[in-house]
Parts: sequence; structure tokens; C-alpha cells
Amino acid sequence: MKMHHRLSVLLLAAWAAFVPAQAAEAPASAPSKPGEQLLQALLAGKTSQAEEVQIGRRIAGNLLGAAPLVADETLQRYVNRVGRWVALQGERPDLAWHFGVIDSEDINAFAAPGGYVFITKGLYRRLNDEAELAGVLGHEIAHVQRKHHLKLLRQTQVIAALGGLLGSKVKDEEQLVQNLIGNGAEIAARSLDREAEHEADRMGLVLAARAGYDAYGLPAVLAEIGHVGRSDKRVSLLYKTHPLPAERLTRLGEAAGDRLDTLAPGQDGSGRFYRLP
Repeated sequence: MKMHHRLSVLLLAAWAAFVPAQAAEAPASAPSKPGEQLLQALLAGKTSQAEEVQIGRRIAGNLLGAAPLVADETLQRYVNRVGRWVALQGERPDLAWHFGVIDSEDINAFAAPGGYVFITKGLYRRLNDEAELAGVLGHEIAHVQRKHHLKLLRQTQVIAALGGLLGSKVKDEEQLVQNLIGNGAEIAARSLDREAEHEADRMGLVLAARAGYDAYGLPAVLAEIGHVGRSDKRVSLLYKTHPLPAERLTRLGEAAGDRLDTLAPGQDGSGRFYRLP
């Protein structure tokens, strides 16, 4: 319960501290410090891949500060092996992808810009085979590939407010970057556009199928999550940040139509699936 509380507070609480503000205009002269450059790149929508990775690394660090990785090296290596194979099927195979299982009983998964993907131990325990794992990771990989969280960072008025506050009041370079990216952790868990979630479901299914897995892995996971009561605290954060599983399954079925019927059967990888003790 304490871990759930810490994770939820880290990801969501800071939003209430900000008052909407108009977007701050970029200064006429180019910023001279890396933190200022990062801020202006975000506001201008011109983030480089190196800056994207920097943002993701900070967000990942904040997530792991609240809920560390499960102390099981075999598990972590296995999830990284599956995740990197699935990521290679997409449009950004050049990213240095990082995957991990975090020590939380929540049922959830997270992505951060630059190739950082995490699944909770609570969700991992509900998986039955490697195809289901590939589907979950594929969904999060899709968020990174389409830069959904970076787009949210640019669109939100929180960043505009930070731009005005940090530019005028924060002098320390490290503090500037940490304040900006620290609040990015809450943005990563805030609700994305519903269409972004549905797009990630579609792409996740396709990526897993391209990797040779049973395409029904992700739908099976959504169906399993749907059996968990909405009052269960393990899914409270998931249901705050995602459409309900029933809606996701319906939209996924509508998008796929009968195309899955023509696919060659994929493997479920049940014999390779690493099961937690």
C-alpha cells in the first residue's frame, strides 16, 4: 500500500500545484546553457533525439526512485531481450531501448521518451506467456515511437508555466533541468489523448505480430485486466490514465477487422516465459 501511494503521488500530485498560464515566448537570442536549450527545444517542438533521451532518463530515474526494479537479474534480462526484439520491428530501432519490471503491485506499465519502458510486477504476474508480454511492451514502445509523451509535454500549459517561472527565477542549471524533467514524470502518467492510447494498442499488436508472436497477446491482457474490479486500488492509476479495457478491446477489434484471420499463427512463447517465483 505504501509503495502504491508513493508511486501515485510521484506521478500525479504535482499537477494540482500549477495554475494555467499563457505560453511564454522564446527569447530572441539562443539560450546559452544546456538546461535552457532543453526547455526551449521542448517549447518549440524541436527536441533532438539526444534531448529526448535526456528527458526520458530523468523521468525513468524519478519512477525508479518511487518504485525500484525487482531484484531479479534473470527477470530483467529476459524482459529486455523480449522488449528489444519487439522494438526492432518498429520505426525507431536505433534507440538504445531500456526495459524493466518495477517492484509495485499496481497493474500498469509506463513509457518515457527516448526508449524507456517499465511494467509493474503486479501486471507481469497476470501475464500467461511471452506473447502477452510482447503485446504489453509493444503498446509502450509505440508511445515512444510516436513521441506521444513529448507531444504532451509541448501541448500542456504546465510547460509554458515552467518556462516563465524557471526562466526568471531559477539560476542553478541543475535545478532548472530537474524542475522541468521532474514534473515530466507526472506528465508521463497523466492521461494521453484517448486516440494516442488506441493508436498504441494498434501499433503494439502489429509490432508483436511482426516479431512472430501471437497477435492476440495484447487483447488477452486487456481482457484479463477487465476482470479486475474498478474499485481495486491496483488499477486505480491505470484507469485514470487509460480508456477502460472494454473500450480498448472494442476499438482494437474494429481497427483489425478480419485481418488477423489471414495472419500466419504466431507463437505464444509459453515455454520460454519467465515466471516469477
